[in-house]
Amino acid sequence: MRRLAALIMLTLLGACSTVDDLSPLSPSSSSNPTIAVRAPRFEDSKPHEWDSGAPWNYAVHGTDVSKYQTSVDWPAAKASGISFAFIKATEGGDRFDEYFNEHWSRTKAAGVPRAAYHFFYFCTPAATQARWFIANVPVDRSAMPPVLDMEWNPKSPTCRLRPNAATVRSEMTTFLEIVERHYGKKPIIYTSVDFFDDNGLSTFRGYPYWLRSVAGHPRQKYGSHPFTFWQYTGTGIVPGMTGKADINVFNGSEAAWNKWLRQNTR
Repeated sequence: MRRLAALIMLTLLGACSTVDDLSPLSPSSSSNPTIAVRAPRFEDSKPHEWDSGAPWNYAVHGTDVSKYQTSVDWPAAKASGISFAFIKATEGGDRFDEYFNEHWSRTKAAGVPRAAYHFFYFCTPAATQARWFIANVPVDRSAMPPVLDMEWNPKSPTCRLRPNAATVRSEMTTFLEIVERHYGKKPIIYTSVDFFDDNGLSTFRGYPYWLRSVAGHPRQKYGSHPFTFWQYTGTGIVPGMTGKADINVFNGSEAAWNKWLRQNTR
């Protein structure tokens, strides 16, 4: 009788079960390595009053760092909603960011997709700068595409040259083509509103753009120019990072982000 009762009980339990009940739980967005926290809303020490196109309407957020963001706690930053990082590597033809190697290795260890960027210097030929970047940034197929940072630097102690627009675009082309050949990935262009306008970059197509716009949505500042990333603040507060933080968004849904990563990190 005891054996019969046990068999009846097992049969009843089996009838109440489904395939889903017996399958492993699907991973949550927080455990997915391609996105940390969906649509986080970070604090800001100097917030902008967004009248439209607020950045927290975007699903995927990230940051960018250099030597000024020392020893970031990347697991903490990721847990707060940082899903990617742009890391300064080089500037001009002879400057290497002293925290690049630390940021580069620790972001990878934390599972934060990252890209290296180069700050352009107008008193050194583009080809020389491209070779300097290549000498200092390893080829890593798991990394996002390299970035060319193009902006005026009026406070530079050594070079305040402002070439004409045609020269700027020609130098950009030289750098981008050399770097793309080496890394096998089409580089991203970072720029600001004034540099974009001064150099007619609305006509400089064929590359993904990362646009700075801290006082309005990019469509208000850059018109219809397409962009892949948007830097929306330089005064953000990110757990795991000391001081003011740059915060960016990916221009697309979570699904679009995962697709973009698959296409650009292999």
